[in-house]
Amino acid sequence: MQTQTLQTNEITISQLWDRRAASDPGHVYCRFGQESWTIGRLDAAINRLANALLATGLKQGDRVAVMLPSHPEHIIVIFALAKAGLLRIPVNTHLKGAALDFVFDRFEPHALIADAAYAEPLAPVLGRLPELPVFWRGGEGAQSLANLFERGSPLPPPVTVAADDIIAITPSSGTTGEPKGVLKTDRSLRAGPMGTLALTGASAGDVFLLWEPLHHGAGVAVLIAALMQPITLAMVEKFSASQFWEQVRRFEVTHIHYLGGVLPLLLKQPASPGDRDHKVRMAWGGGCPLDVWRAFEERFGVSLYEGYGLSEMTTFVTINPEGRLGSCGRPLPFYEVRLLDEAGAEVAVGEPGEIVVLPRDPGLAFKGYFRMEEAGAALVKDGWFSTGDLARRDEDGFLFYCGRKKDSVRRRGVNISAWEVERVVLTHDEIEECALIGVPSEMGDDDLKLFIRPAPGRALDPAGLVAWCEQRLPYFQIPRYIEGIDEFPKTPTQRIKKSELSRSVAGCFDREGAGSKLGR
Repeated sequence: MQTQTLQTNEITISQLWDRRAASDPGHVYCRFGQESWTIGRLDAAINRLANALLATGLKQGDRVAVMLPSHPEHIIVIFALAKAGLLRIPVNTHLKGAALDFVFDRFEPHALIADAAYAEPLAPVLGRLPELPVFWRGGEGAQSLANLFERGSPLPPPVTVAADDIIAITPSSGTTGEPKGVLKTDRSLRAGPMGTLALTGASAGDVFLLWEPLHHGAGVAVLIAALMQPITLAMVEKFSASQFWEQVRRFEVTHIHYLGGVLPLLLKQPASPGDRDHKVRMAWGGGCPLDVWRAFEERFGVSLYEGYGLSEMTTFVTINPEGRLGSCGRPLPFYEVRLLDEAGAEVAVGEPGEIVVLPRDPGLAFKGYFRMEEAGAALVKDGWFSTGDLARRDEDGFLFYCGRKKDSVRRRGVNISAWEVERVVLTHDEIEECALIGVPSEMGDDDLKLFIRPAPGRALDPAGLVAWCEQRLPYFQIPRYIEGIDEFPKTPTQRIKKSELSRSVAGCFDREGAGSKLGR
């Protein structure tokens, strides 16, 4: 697919399913374990679930939270909600405590679809919301997902979903302050996968390894790409570095996707004579360090192709199908990108500047955050969206990512709001103040470093704090490094100046090693 011909259109996700089911019902859309799921089989299940959900009293525009593991039934739920015109709210399956409470308090879903395996962390939330309808995967009775599949009609639901209708609220991990819910239209959810297909050149017969969690936008983009082109998804429950190449060989995978520390983890596996014994032609993703890029291509014989995207726009805004080393490419045809300095002027070639994005297609304009109109509007000026990310441009217009201005940390491919972690840590009785920053990781993104100022006269055991965090935070938000501090540097308005906090980890408590008590 040539990027010059890319343009969004009015053919919705629902209509794409109807067309594929009519023209290509026998195509294997995905394989999971020993089972194959064809387009026809999935489409019938999608329609049954969409109709059954509407029959429960939910109506087009209602919000439905989804907390499910990676499984073909999760795929069915995602597309059933799109066909029914119900707004999907993906819930990270690792959330617990305050982070899980926040999702339900902020987005106020009208229903929940969840796996019975998550009943325990969900119990406090559901105890507060006794009227919330819950449809359990793995449950029994009228409220079970299995029952909905049985009683719904296999015909397309009697709902019309337009290209610019909002069909998802994807939680953004936030930059400064609390997480936000990005309003996503059918059109915007399709634009990113179009970039994926343009970047990968995938066509009929190709096989993608689908390891991404489906609460992540990257995973959903892969699902939609496989709807647009007759490719097959080899679906696994989760990423496993030790099993990765065996899975690739077993499913005869041709394309692999990477995020965060995936490539460094694969490089850390013992070298094998079979490292090049596979059918993978290319890997695509973002954020790969230059030394890892070279080492991966050399060892595994797989070419890397990168792009850049963000939750507020689409999974890809720029792509690098040419494979220029270290670059995230040039803008897709439906975006214009500029790099600006602090004064709002364009920077010179080779100089870093903030990435700002203007959709050439009005339908791809940022739609804002759920119930946070002012926060969304503040990021847009004359149609240009301020990303808070930095890049430089070479003489040929290729962009090279340079980091983030925003107060968030990227760990293992997930953006983590410092505010989310800090607000939980501050509930600890022995902590007066704290601040979370990112420090360089051997995996190519960030590790989490937490500064703490203990309460007067208190001493805090860092290992004890980590154990305390493990009961209240998802694993990816638990700091690796902890350092005590007597006083934080602050602005005149008493905000902590994180730019002045040390990124060094020398002498810090390291939860992967050993440390000592912190106090003052």
